[in-house]
Amino acid sequence: MVKLMKPVRGAEDWVTLGLQVLAEKGPSAVRVEPLARALKVTKGSFYWHFEDRRALERAMLARWEQLATDEVITLTDGVGGTPADRLRQLMKFTMTHPSAPAMEQSIRAWGSTDKAVSRVLARVDERRQAYVRGLLVEHGLSRAEATTRARFLYLALIGEYVWVSHGGAPTPAAAREELVDLVLRASRPSAR
Repeated sequence: MVKLMKPVRGAEDWVTLGLQVLAEKGPSAVRVEPLARALKVTKGSFYWHFEDRRALERAMLARWEQLATDEVITLTDGVGGTPADRLRQLMKFTMTHPSAPAMEQSIRAWGSTDKAVSRVLARVDERRQAYVRGLLVEHGLSRAEATTRARFLYLALIGEYVWVSHGGAPTPAAAREELVDLVLRASRPSAR
């Protein structure tokens, strides 16, 4: 009779589960022993892959940045089309992703109490806004206008995440389109 081996768990399994627990229960719930039980492995498996809990947290943040920023930008650029087309697609990707509200809310809450997480958030926030700013400049807005509007759009996205994570209904597609139209609208000449 052949004895089946326990499933081998890699670092990515720990990171994936850590992110799920973070989104569902917050950063204090990301602990080695409960994660090991959920993965049906020993704590030794954890220490095979990570020096300590902080190393897992760094890996979780890196994976979140990859999924929620790098891959979203790549996906958006892959759509092609005009800058306006890509901005519309970006807002659709980000505002309709089912796990984004809880994950973003959890990471932002975590960042409010952890300086290392706060630094990652600042970098991610700047990178995301820079991407939108680039689309807006490519659309024809001045760099100053694009910077302001990218910030407004980003704040609307964060507000959407908070709203949805607290049980609010997601913004309808028509309203999302109107928001993008407002951001893309050419500036009026100043009255002097």
